[in-house]
Amino acid sequence: MPAYVVITREKTHDSAKLEEYKQVAPATFEQHPVMLLASHGRREVVEGPGIEDILILEFTSYDEAVAWYRSPAYQAVSETRREGADYRIIITEGLPMV
Repeated sequence: MPAYVVITREKTHDSAKLEEYKQVAPATFEQHPVMLLASHGRREVVEGPGIEDILILEFTSYDEAVAWYRSPAYQAVSETRREGADYRIIITEGLPMV
């Protein structure tokens, strides 16, 4: 069953740190099968507080999504992301494939 990671950037604090993060974060996917479904595209928040940006990632399973997030490779670069902005990250299980 697929799983999704929804990442929203709430508020930027340091653009230079975000640029640094964008350079190193893609390498964290090398050991994890992932498909990028949405990235920095046009968006409209129709309810709730606004966001600055959104990414949606699809993993082959919930466990694989959690494994990527908790991996030493991602955790090593996530501190740079946290220094750059406030984020909300949600991991959710998808529906069974039919």
